Amino acid sequence: MKLTEAPYDKPLRIASVQGGEGVRRRLLALGFHQGDRIMIVSSGILQGPILVRNLAADVTVALGRGVAFKILVEPDHV
Repeated sequence: MKLTEAPYDKPLRIASVQGGEGVRRRLLALGFHQGDRIMIVSSGILQGPILVRNLAADVTVALGRGVAFKILVEPDHV
């Protein structure tokens, strides 16, 4: 499922990034890698940014919906 469709406060795992090389590099610079465990902390009203916490790096980042739409995630059952 896309990150924009994922449930809140549930652990997720980044399955892949559908964007181009620029999107991939930006996410790597922010500390988000394929296979990382993440969690959606909150979402802006209407089309605002999505606050995502990287559980491995203990970093919280606001991602625009355009970037979040390109990240595919799956539920992480620990």
